[in-house]
Amino acid sequence: MARRESVRRMSVEQPLWHALTAYRVLTMVYAIGLFATAYQEFTRPWLAVAYYAVLSVWTLATLPRVAGAAGCTKRFLAADLAIALTGILLTPLADTHERITAGGPTLPSIWTAGSVLAFAIKGGWRWAALASTLVAAANLIERGAPARDTVHNVILVWVASIAIGYVVEVARASERTLARALEIEAATRERERLARDIHDGVLQVLAMVQRRGAVLGGEAAELGRLAGEQEVALRTLVSKGVAPAPRVPASPPPAARGSRGAAGRAVAETGEDGDGPVDLRALLAPYAGSRVSLAEPGAPVLLAPAAAREVAAAVGAALDNVRAHAGEQARAWLLVEDEPDEVIVTVRDDGPGIPEGRLAQAEGEGRLGVALSIRGRLRDLGGSAELISVPGQGTEVELKVPKHAKDTRGKAER
Repeated sequence: MARRESVRRMSVEQPLWHALTAYRVLTMVYAIGLFATAYQEFTRPWLAVAYYAVLSVWTLATLPRVAGAAGCTKRFLAADLAIALTGILLTPLADTHERITAGGPTLPSIWTAGSVLAFAIKGGWRWAALASTLVAAANLIERGAPARDTVHNVILVWVASIAIGYVVEVARASERTLARALEIEAATRERERLARDIHDGVLQVLAMVQRRGAVLGGEAAELGRLAGEQEVALRTLVSKGVAPAPRVPASPPPAARGSRGAAGRAVAETGEDGDGPVDLRALLAPYAGSRVSLAEPGAPVLLAPAAAREVAAAVGAALDNVRAHAGEQARAWLLVEDEPDEVIVTVRDDGPGIPEGRLAQAEGEGRLGVALSIRGRLRDLGGSAELISVPGQGTEVELKVPKHAKDTRGKAER
């Protein structure tokens, strides 16, 4: 929360404080210049000189205080406004009545607006309204009567300060909303990532235990029943729950599936933890077998290590779906195409296909293999996953990933 607050102030408030710092210095010089040009007309010029000496020292000494919101405490703002009000009220004592009634400037002149703007930036339009009202009262006392030019200047300062304060409040609220939206997006992506990892490992192991237990009977059947209940509960949590903050390793569980474990070893052997590109063919080779045919280019298909690992995991998830839904005897074909700007991997099977609407129904039931383990992975890489299925004619999954793709989560999180 502290870090987000720091970022927010840097983007909204800090430029305003920098502008206010420059404004205070320039208006101090301007006020002194006005006095110097009319020095002979003052009845008590020494009083004005004393005030300008205090104003100069105060302005220069407090530059670090107005460089940010932290230094502008309520006590400081009150003292700063008091100096401005004092200068206004001292004007009738230092200047002639004729100059005052003719619309002559007060001793602090437009430097006073800097004090009011500090209230606006620090506390919003309500603080600005309070400060500008006090300045208006001081100007009316100094002038002795609500003259036209005095009222005009008072209204101008009052409206401008309140408008700036309101704009600052709106900007702060907008950035809080943006920060919250970014947090929600990050949490959603984290939940999807964890869901993919859980689907690739835990859920499939529980499903396998349930099936084997039902076949074996006895105590194993009870164990299978419990595994089935836990699978349903975990699917519900994955599809609707909130992901915890800590990261977990995203590599596939080597013990759950032989081909997935082999793919994990291939990743390590090709240098996934290094900075150089990885040959995607080496990661897909462990999937090939008696029921899975692999067709690949003769030259290396190079991708960033993290991107290659995610593509291989998506292919593994697609093959898992083939075994789960098309049967152990179903055949599958992998085709790797190395295009100039992208890599295309196609997974095709000769199973019964997917009935229309079945994917949406499965996602609603918490079965997120296609939604997260396949499409979610490719989406995070800036690619896409298209699924084409005709009942009775098998299913084809086409994975496209740009060659410059990088894992958005970064290596540090793995």
